[in-house]
Amino acid sequence: MDSRPSSPLPPSPPRLSVSAERFLPAEPARPVEWIIHDGLMDYDSAVRFMDERTEAIRRGEADEAVLLVEHPPLYTAGTSAEASDLVDPSRFPVFKSGRGGEYTYHGPGQRVAYTMLDLKRRRPDIRAFVAALEAWIILTLSEYQVKGERREDRVGVWVRRPERPLDADGSVAEDKIAAIGIRVRHWVTLHGISLNVDPDLAHFSGIVPCGIRDHGVTSLVDLGLPISMPEVDGVLRQAFEAIFGPTTDAPFPK
Repeated sequence: MDSRPSSPLPPSPPRLSVSAERFLPAEPARPVEWIIHDGLMDYDSAVRFMDERTEAIRRGEADEAVLLVEHPPLYTAGTSAEASDLVDPSRFPVFKSGRGGEYTYHGPGQRVAYTMLDLKRRRPDIRAFVAALEAWIILTLSEYQVKGERREDRVGVWVRRPERPLDADGSVAEDKIAAIGIRVRHWVTLHGISLNVDPDLAHFSGIVPCGIRDHGVTSLVDLGLPISMPEVDGVLRQAFEAIFGPTTDAPFPK
């Protein structure tokens, strides 16, 4: 974090070793469909797409897919959400979500990637799948010389903020830059990750993000990297392919 570039780096082949984190199909398989939804997508439509697509994957009638979206400002409550963590329930719409975890914010400037993968074709290991999602985010951040890190006691991907005052316990301040929340149904995954590119960070104040009160949130732009969403999408795709295998362009169904 001491030598972040002042301008975005062009996409390049991932540099981080990911051999231990790879989550490839056990046998040769069709590429994962890479679907980018233009404009803001309402949350119910995204959930409906995931429900229909994962059921088709389970039946062997559709390929695996990643759906990349931006949502209008909203909060989602995971299966472990505590009512006390919804600080301002009237600020934005609140949606109950079937994913694991607690409260999360989604909004413009945040890239949400919903991953619909068949774990039976890959590895029926949910813990390993979550580790692969973390590696995907960390590898993406590394392309911008941002060091994303895991924390055993906190979900998501974190970055150190040594330029800020130390935390109360004397440790280096840390902010969350990406969230992870999944659901697995018949060994097919739903939901996925959200990476803060340039959202309004003040919008997170209406909740206690993921139930964590002692740390903040950040974004690529907040870290001094004015990167466009299309560029981030390209780097996300390269990193995804390094861990999960080939992708192919697919349109969002009309």
